[in-house]
Amino acid sequence: MSKIKKCLFPAAGYGTRFLPATKAIPKEMLPVLTKPLLQYGVEEAIEAGLETMAIVTGRGKRSIEDHFDVSYELEHQIKGTAKENYLKEIRSVISSCTFSYTRQVEMKGLGHAILTGETLIGKEPFGVVLADDLCDSENDGVLKQMTKLYEKYKCCVVAVEEIPAEDSNKYGVIAGDVINDAQYDTEALVRVNDMVEKPEPEDAPSNLAIIGRYILTPDIFDVLRKTKPGKGGEIQITDALLEMAKIGKVIAYKFNGTRFDCGSVDGFVEATNYFYEKSTK
Repeated sequence: MSKIKKCLFPAAGYGTRFLPATKAIPKEMLPVLTKPLLQYGVEEAIEAGLETMAIVTGRGKRSIEDHFDVSYELEHQIKGTAKENYLKEIRSVISSCTFSYTRQVEMKGLGHAILTGETLIGKEPFGVVLADDLCDSENDGVLKQMTKLYEKYKCCVVAVEEIPAEDSNKYGVIAGDVINDAQYDTEALVRVNDMVEKPEPEDAPSNLAIIGRYILTPDIFDVLRKTKPGKGGEIQITDALLEMAKIGKVIAYKFNGTRFDCGSVDGFVEATNYFYEKSTK
């Protein structure tokens, strides 16, 4: 399989937990300090060596396209002033990669959103970043860590972290057999053999939950086409990955770094405080 060059960003959701702010502003554009969540994700993908950002949007999301484009009027107004420096980071992002977009007409779950992105991805492996899972790492970003794993194992990779048992019904939860790899800490890698979407604590197969980082192989699209609606009546990526796990094609990785659930108000505030403190050091 070819080297990973594309990253898919499902960005069509309504962000109802942040209403009324998200009534007119996409949740992916909510800022942590001065940068929208989606830009953090794009920068993580660029750092991992990905060159094409494929974004699945929906109604009311035009500001995403505008953000990753040149604003000639704004640039003209601040040219030659101290404020011009504020656009340095986003200019670098725009010049470092290309963007493509498609719309998810109906909200039918993350699996459906990823399938909608097939037209932008084609028949090659790709990364997936959920922007409301904001990650920070001291060295390599989470997606870069995962692309290195893909290059070695040539299969799907999901990022996981340990969660309290009572939170299992918020996540896809995995179980499997530890892979002994001298390059990684003991129990950092798991060959997945079971995955359950949002199980109750008594039904969870482990305390390892999938977060919003994936490396997927293109055969996931064929599996998704056959995947029936599951939890909540939606097409779940967890259900599709379970089919691939049954034939040994999914690895779970306990990543190095810190993850913030910016889909919740508490996580968003925690991330804002964390990045503010980091910026002042």
